[in-house]
Amino acid sequence: MLRLILTVLSASFIWLAAALPGASQSLIRDAEIEQTLREWTDPILEVAGLQPNDVGLYIINDPSLNAFVAGGQRIHLHTGLIMASDNARQVKGVIAHETCHIACGHTVTRSRAASVASRPALISIGLGVLAIAAGAPDAGAALIASSQQFAALNFFVHTRAEEAMADTQGVQYLVALDQSPMGIVEFFEKFRYQEVLSESRRYPYFRSHPLSSQRVRTTRALAEESGLADKPEDPRVVEQFDMMKAKLVGFLEPPARVFRDYPPTDTSAPARYARSISAMKSADLTTALREIDSLIEDQPENPFFHELKGQILFETGRPVDSVEPLLEANRLLPDNPLIQVSLARSLLERNEEGDMDLAENALRDALIKEPNNAFAWTQLAIVFEKQDNRPMAQVATAEAAYNIGNYPRAHSFAQRAIRDLTPNTPAFRQASDIRNATDPALPENEVFWRRRR
Repeated sequence: MLRLILTVLSASFIWLAAALPGASQSLIRDAEIEQTLREWTDPILEVAGLQPNDVGLYIINDPSLNAFVAGGQRIHLHTGLIMASDNARQVKGVIAHETCHIACGHTVTRSRAASVASRPALISIGLGVLAIAAGAPDAGAALIASSQQFAALNFFVHTRAEEAMADTQGVQYLVALDQSPMGIVEFFEKFRYQEVLSESRRYPYFRSHPLSSQRVRTTRALAEESGLADKPEDPRVVEQFDMMKAKLVGFLEPPARVFRDYPPTDTSAPARYARSISAMKSADLTTALREIDSLIEDQPENPFFHELKGQILFETGRPVDSVEPLLEANRLLPDNPLIQVSLARSLLERNEEGDMDLAENALRDALIKEPNNAFAWTQLAIVFEKQDNRPMAQVATAEAAYNIGNYPRAHSFAQRAIRDLTPNTPAFRQASDIRNATDPALPENEVFWRRRR
């Protein structure tokens, strides 16, 4: 009986975790989209009293409409939310709302609320198990099934006030930046029909951020009182949004959607951008290059157009030709780690005289900004191997493994590197740190080593 109760309770906790924002989806990286979102987000964070460098911003490859704060000071945006938005105001409104959840301390209070919310569910489950044991399986099953609803209702009672505060503060943040706060209202009104849908049919965002008519009315009143409701968006921001959305559609949607949204008769920059990306995915090199070359001709100083041309050439089997456009992208936007890693990858494939040194420098620069970038460490390991520097290749491999949580592999390669490195050198200490941090004798590492068995 105890085992049965524990099993059912575990299922309840799993549900509650799923009902709240999670981090199991895959992340995507893109230099242009990240720069755009950072340019919009950092001023909001500063107005809210936060340090932008302390707040992570992550893009999740998920078509559902959602955004949430999780893992401390980390804002997560689904690609589905960006593509469902009509303008930059709406995306900024969501970001401002989520910023309050960090600045207002809701990440702490929600953890407590989740704990409190689970109590009625646990009682319901316990009663259900007892009912089953007493010979009333139907009543017991009904009680157990209702436990999830009890937990959700109780949790949302705790969070309703926080949602109202986040709406209010989100408006205030944008007003302080002399920007229209109407994006929050527009976003709510666009999806207001979610209010009447059943819980299971709502978008994830409106499960954790339940709408109500009062919320919409209050937020609209605050926005209109600001005097900035009708302020037009900066043309540059409009362009950024259109290009970001076109890029996401090009990469994530099938060619039929791209053709529908951006037909050949549309010669705008976003349309050509989306068609170039879609053609690359379809291995139509001629179309992909024609579209991106037309964009480069119009805006030769745009680093992201050169970056995309390099990606097109690399992914369609011309890695040698991809080096020059990526060198130009790196010249136009120096110190961008994603462009530097792409450049290094192309240099590795070209492998001409001096390319390994250029690749090593690019990767080292990228890792200064993103020391946890496992792919960059993997590429650096290949560079060291091509330079016949086996110990450093082992150190880089250990770093790559450590940063994806493969502690057995990290420990093994760190030990190998230590045998061949000169003691008390920076590389030796780096390998020693990894070996010590991944020591299987440490209790906190048990979960990582258990995966090996």
